[in-house]
Amino acid sequence: MSRYLGSTFKKSRRYGFSILENDKEFSKGKKRTTAPGQHGQRRSKLSNYGLQLNEKQKVRYMYGLTERQFRNTYTKSKKMKGITGTNFLIALESRLDNLVYRMGLALTRAGARQLVNHSHILVNGKKVNIPSYSCKPGDVITLKEAAHKNVKILESLQSQVSTLDFVKFDKTKFTGTYVRFPLREELNVNINDALIVEWYNRLV
Repeated sequence: MSRYLGSTFKKSRRYGFSILENDKEFSKGKKRTTAPGQHGQRRSKLSNYGLQLNEKQKVRYMYGLTERQFRNTYTKSKKMKGITGTNFLIALESRLDNLVYRMGLALTRAGARQLVNHSHILVNGKKVNIPSYSCKPGDVITLKEAAHKNVKILESLQSQVSTLDFVKFDKTKFTGTYVRFPLREELNVNINDALIVEWYNRLV
């Protein structure tokens, strides 16, 4: 399955969940909050299967992964020590494109992915153009000097009020650090990772 390139707003309305994590999709006067469709689809009570699928899909769309990437990340997380659901979210958060987004260099994860793809990002001084690159605590992420005057990046940094505590970013030096793995309570509280674990366990 390929990466979804359609309307983020439609997916957010469908799942009743802010894919962008800022609730802009539901801002008053901007977009409808009902499900997609001419008159808005009725939201019937979902079965356990439906709940698990919805949870998996909304998180996949949030991080912008293909189904294969999402499942492979889950498979790796399952082999790690600790709580599978938490490990899974930490693995998603440790992706380079996500950390670029968390540091405020892009307004969306799709924008962050583009920066990485276009070789604007250095990790520990070396060029990395693979969005799925898994970073480790202590890794230093830097914007290449040639992109320091990029208008979209500057606008993003100006609008970014603060970053989460597990990342640090110096806006004057365009350099950030992945300080540590995130804690579960620091991540989106509207994600029920247990449902995602249940979804993939039923496929085994």
